[in-house]
Amino acid sequence: MRPLVGVLTATLVSLTGTRVSAIALPWFVLATTGSATRTGLVAFCEMAPYVVVKALTGPLVDRVGPRVVSWTTDLVSAAAAAVIPLLHVRGLLTLPLLLCLVALIGSVRGPGDLAKEIMVPEAADRARVPLERATGLAGVTERLASTVGPAVGGSVVALLGPMTALAANAGCFALGSLIVAAALPRSMGRAVQEPPRDVSDADQNAGDGPPAGYWRRFGEGFAFLRGEPLLLTIIVMVGVTNLLDAGFSTVLVPVWAKDTGGGPAAIGLTGTVMSCAAIGGSLIAAALAPRMRRRPVFFAGFLLAGAPRFLVLASGAPLWAVLAVFAVGGFGAGFLNPILGALSFERVPRNLLGRVNALGNATAWVGVPLGGLVAGAAVASFGLVPVLLAGGVAYFLTTNLAGLRPEWRQMDRLRGRAAPGRGGHSEPVRVDLG
Repeated sequence: MRPLVGVLTATLVSLTGTRVSAIALPWFVLATTGSATRTGLVAFCEMAPYVVVKALTGPLVDRVGPRVVSWTTDLVSAAAAAVIPLLHVRGLLTLPLLLCLVALIGSVRGPGDLAKEIMVPEAADRARVPLERATGLAGVTERLASTVGPAVGGSVVALLGPMTALAANAGCFALGSLIVAAALPRSMGRAVQEPPRDVSDADQNAGDGPPAGYWRRFGEGFAFLRGEPLLLTIIVMVGVTNLLDAGFSTVLVPVWAKDTGGGPAAIGLTGTVMSCAAIGGSLIAAALAPRMRRRPVFFAGFLLAGAPRFLVLASGAPLWAVLAVFAVGGFGAGFLNPILGALSFERVPRNLLGRVNALGNATAWVGVPLGGLVAGAAVASFGLVPVLLAGGVAYFLTTNLAGLRPEWRQMDRLRGRAAPGRGGHSEPVRVDLG
């Protein structure tokens, strides 16, 4: 069990630090500059490199080995995060320098997160834990980090200030690096060897020549996704909702908290309530998975998790009503990633794990860097309430109109078995609800 526990613990620690930073950085910029546009710019400078680098490093992570990539990138993230409060204390932290450090953190977080995802199947094999159970535990770990992180981040920022929270973020990255380097055996997560290829025309032409180069590996992942209409539809829809979620969490919620007087504690409380409810939804989804009809459950989850959050903040409702809506939304969100994970298990071959996962997640997250920029500019131009209303309407239309496409009928067609000629597992495209 040690490899699986090590991977999940390192993931929990690193993601918790990321969630703390997601509260501390926007609040620091908003409190010091008063600018929603600059707050969105900071989010863009972190997430744009994250998405681009993650999309391009799938073949490299396969080649170098995910264990090495994981602990080294976490170490670099820790160093960059620690420099921010040090520069601030000395009065040397300017906005351009902050943007450069945030961009560095985003650049190394992408391959670091990918490396931890890739190690889950091997850790499950070594621990003799069924793969579906291991990926379910990985999902719960992610939700737990989304619960602990906002609670810790909001509390630390409110009591000790955002720079202390960023120092804690650096400590989390350093601890995650230490766990992977010390707790996981060196034989684990070595460079991925190409398994015997499935018989196909392309493979017959390839013969038994030397291992494919970087661009060949990259192209294999791209070609696979291009031939999967259902996965492509999911990626596009999730890409739009992730853009809206990014703007919501990095700009709209902090501006709402500042305007209503709730402050960072309110930001942390809303995130914690939603994540706690999401953990409950994920556990129920795992228990009922064999009996669930995926399509109605999937879109019902989006209906609960999407537009109502925007609308309740726009309505000026009291905090208890906001928390109630966020709790219901979190419960619905808990059903989304387990369904996406099951689809990936059935449709994606394991030998394309790094490439397909990197491309799929990066494509689904391509709007995340723009979310903060768009939301910040929109709030500066039109005000908070009109932007919240527009975001809620856009979320509702995106999820419901996408559900009319014919590809969704395939959601239950292959359930319970791998797609013909495709063994193995891939980490799923993930929905990011901040």
